[in-house]
Amino acid sequence: MFFDDLPVGFTFETGTRQIPLEEMLEFAKKYDPQPFHISEEAAKDTIYGGLIGSGFQTMVVGFLLTLDANIWNEASLGSPGIDNLRWLKPVRPGDTLQVKAEVIGSEPSKSRADIGRTQVRYDTFNQDGDKVMTYTTTHILRRNLG
Repeated sequence: MFFDDLPVGFTFETGTRQIPLEEMLEFAKKYDPQPFHISEEAAKDTIYGGLIGSGFQTMVVGFLLTLDANIWNEASLGSPGIDNLRWLKPVRPGDTLQVKAEVIGSEPSKSRADIGRTQVRYDTFNQDGDKVMTYTTTHILRRNLG
């Protein structure tokens, strides 16, 4: 899909992906080695009461689910960044994540007729329907003008 195929109000959902304990630990040890991410024993004595996944891993998994949905991939020219990122609830070992998205803004480029900017709000949910993460990003997308 291209810029013009994604009007304000367009929604989509991704497939799901479970995050096994081993994968959670491996990611945290490499990229976010805080005690509540890498040690079940140490995590018991935190405000979380047990091991939780890194928010960065939640973001990466959510992004991969979005790519797997293949909505805007063909038109993608990247993004200038992420806004309003919030981790709302801890992700636990074995949780299954799914992303729901809505186009909340759309603007054709004023200087280049072949691209536009599409703002999308992404909400990531666990298997219980609890929202665990939310963020908004602007995608720079090709237009299908021909």
